[in-house]
Amino acid sequence: MRADEPFLVRQADLIFALKTFAASMLALVIALAMDLPRPYWAMATVYITSQPLAGATSSKAFFRVMGTLVGAIMTVALVPNLINAPELLCLAIALWVGLCLYLSLLDGTPRSYVFMLAGYTVALIGFPSVSEPGAIFDTAVARLEEISLGIICASLVSTIVLPRSVAPAVASRVDNWLSDARRLSQLVLLREGSAATRRGKWLKLATDIVEIDTLSTHLAYDRLTDRNAVTGLGEVRLRMLMLLPVIASLEDRLATLGEEALRQPPELRRLLEDLAQWIVSEVSARQPAERVRAMIAERQAVLDDNASWERIIMTSLLLRLRELVDLSRDCRELTEAIAENRSVSTLDLAFHSEAGAAPVRHRDRGLALWSAAGAATAILICCGFWIGTGWPDGASAPMMAAVACSFFAAQDEPARFIRSFGLWSLVAIVVVAVYLFALVPAISHLEVLALALAPTFLLYGFLIARPATAGTGMALAANTATLLALQSTYSADFASYANSAVAFFVGVVIAELVTRIARGVGAEWIANRLVLSGWITIAVAAERRGKRDRAEFAGLMLHRLGLLVQRIAFLSDSDRRDADSLVQLRIGINIIDLRRARYRLAVSTISVIDDMLDQLAIACRNYAGGGMPRELLTSVDRALAQAVKDTDDSAREDALIGLVGIRRGLFPDAPAYRPRTGESAAA
Repeated sequence: MRADEPFLVRQADLIFALKTFAASMLALVIALAMDLPRPYWAMATVYITSQPLAGATSSKAFFRVMGTLVGAIMTVALVPNLINAPELLCLAIALWVGLCLYLSLLDGTPRSYVFMLAGYTVALIGFPSVSEPGAIFDTAVARLEEISLGIICASLVSTIVLPRSVAPAVASRVDNWLSDARRLSQLVLLREGSAATRRGKWLKLATDIVEIDTLSTHLAYDRLTDRNAVTGLGEVRLRMLMLLPVIASLEDRLATLGEEALRQPPELRRLLEDLAQWIVSEVSARQPAERVRAMIAERQAVLDDNASWERIIMTSLLLRLRELVDLSRDCRELTEAIAENRSVSTLDLAFHSEAGAAPVRHRDRGLALWSAAGAATAILICCGFWIGTGWPDGASAPMMAAVACSFFAAQDEPARFIRSFGLWSLVAIVVVAVYLFALVPAISHLEVLALALAPTFLLYGFLIARPATAGTGMALAANTATLLALQSTYSADFASYANSAVAFFVGVVIAELVTRIARGVGAEWIANRLVLSGWITIAVAAERRGKRDRAEFAGLMLHRLGLLVQRIAFLSDSDRRDADSLVQLRIGINIIDLRRARYRLAVSTISVIDDMLDQLAIACRNYAGGGMPRELLTSVDRALAQAVKDTDDSAREDALIGLVGIRRGLFPDAPAYRPRTGESAAA
């Protein structure tokens, strides 16, 4: 925090802690007044739902209600019908939790909370209710009421009392990202800075765009955000997705031409210097984008079948420069419109996407399936232990196994997080024991109880507000509120509490052990799967003959790259170089450009290009490191030789740009392409 920031911003963590505690006490008081059977669930729900930003709280609240509703309905359907077959009931609940966890991991958006909660809600309601199956409907309804009450209190306090909107946080991150991207563009155009400096900036931008995407998903649920801002930020995001591959392509083209080619003729050097200055200049000091486009057009030359490799590269460079100008100008126009609260529909934008602004995310079905199987197995082991021993309080074990496996399945090493969750749960067990058997018996007024709880729960709220300790705070708050089990009358029994606490901890331990076996692959395995997924996506792009949106493809590949950057230390040297230079992303974008051009090319040209794309798809599907087969390079050069002879000027240029990008991405160290003479062409 900076000293010049407003007081409320500097004290945001403390304010969040105070608001969340107030909301939890409000929920508890109302639940007690309504005589709900488990009022402490309303209190715990406030801490599970609350987020520092109002939009994030609203989205989580909505999806938590939906997930609880689905889970409650499923519990009512399963428990009465299978109560006489406990083994079958346990299997049904375990499979349901596994299915919901699988769908949650595939979704990867705030909506995934619906699936996750629908899964473990059945465990939370169903397992403790097996002793009274006739009351399952009333129990499910009460659970829904308690959770809904906590959600309503959390949402109201978050929205009304000193609310923090998501939009300013997203807009600030977007402005910083665009500023970093402009600086990187300047470094690339002027060939300044070391390779390590540019590498660091690439990786930071790729990681940041994933984080911005995650934060942006809450915008639609933020009642404090104007719709114009939501639409505008979505349009800016599309151009951000395209900026990184365009800048990467420019760096590659400039490196291919070399310093000598950039000095002669001097007009090209001046163009690059002028454009570098234009990119970072303030709007008031900028030349119109049309003037810059005209400067680029003056340097473009017509290509023919005798065009040299250098001339083709130069044309590719100029076209990518024009794209950079269009994207930069659009971003400036959009950010101005957002700041002035103008509708972006009135803007004359140069770049348009067929896919719209919805993010496209990487999904790993294999990893999701392993996680789901691990959760189901952990629940079944806990159930077997519970049934086999006849443990009266053993229901807490499968219940907590379901919660622990579901909460941390999205992590690279979920077992490590489950262990941390278990250790902090032990702390919560001790804290609750102190309250239940030392402090609460002496308290007879609700106001005094609130004062006694305040220091502990304010600390929990403060921890939740800080990203580095959010998980710790959540584990402490939710477990303390649940185990404390505050009701209208004091009825704590040490033996019963100890039994429940032990079962609670046993469930977490079994969840950790099973997860360690089912998901013992770690970050290296996940990183290699991400790289393999990138090559498979390129193969799919090459196999399909229809059009595909560039921004949609870029969104998927950048999301995957952002995930990969977090695990880049586990990659081989060649895969790490590919990630640094956005090789997979650049190849895919050029394939899409090439496929668009093929609709306007001659039949003979299309045939050669399709042949090359088929070979490329096979090579990508069979990629195992060590580079691509040299036969593919020959096929790419054959397509280049055919494309330069096409009669449609516009389609020819687009095809050549795509082929150049594919060649440079797959074979960066290959000798320069040579135009084929009549004799070599016949051969």
